[in-house]
Amino acid sequence: MEYFELHPETPQTRYINKAVEVLKQGGIIIYPTDTVYGIGCDIYNREALERIFSIKNDGSNKLFSFICADLKDIARYAKVSDYAYRTMRHLLPGPYTFILPAAREVPKKLWSKRKTVGIRVPDNNLTLKLVGMLGNPIISTSTTNRKGEVLHDPFEIRNIFNAHVDLMLSSGNLLGTPSSVIDLSEDEPEVIREGAGDVSIFV
Repeated sequence: MEYFELHPETPQTRYINKAVEVLKQGGIIIYPTDTVYGIGCDIYNREALERIFSIKNDGSNKLFSFICADLKDIARYAKVSDYAYRTMRHLLPGPYTFILPAAREVPKKLWSKRKTVGIRVPDNNLTLKLVGMLGNPIISTSTTNRKGEVLHDPFEIRNIFNAHVDLMLSSGNLLGTPSSVIDLSEDEPEVIREGAGDVSIFV
């Protein structure tokens, strides 16, 4: 694994460029978000997707979310109702994953049984720059150990995933919690997981 330490406020562009090249070549990266470290690849690379499923040891029914560059970009990958749009416009970018009906643009490997997808627009310039430079969304699944516990220390993450991931961008300890998950695929919103984002407006 290539490993680069980035300045948290002014991340070095050359390292971001390296990560984008790895993604374009079908590689897997670990990167910081506004909550915890994520494992990602280009959503259109089938082999890389399979590698992530294997790394996470998840079954094919596991719903992996992915990161879009902005609210406008979401409309390419999901069917967005007026209510969903107003809600997301108020909360994004931020620590939320929104479940929405999938659009044809999304590989079916990422669809749930209900034909929905989970989409994030994190409040992290580095992450959004990665997606923007790649030109495609990237997978967003938390770095966890075999017990399913979220890992915060970049050195521990490096030791665990060194043989499985191609590149890691480190910005120090990320002591957050995973994003809140809100289902906006139906007429009424449903809080699936209460995490980093405030969910009081939905309850």
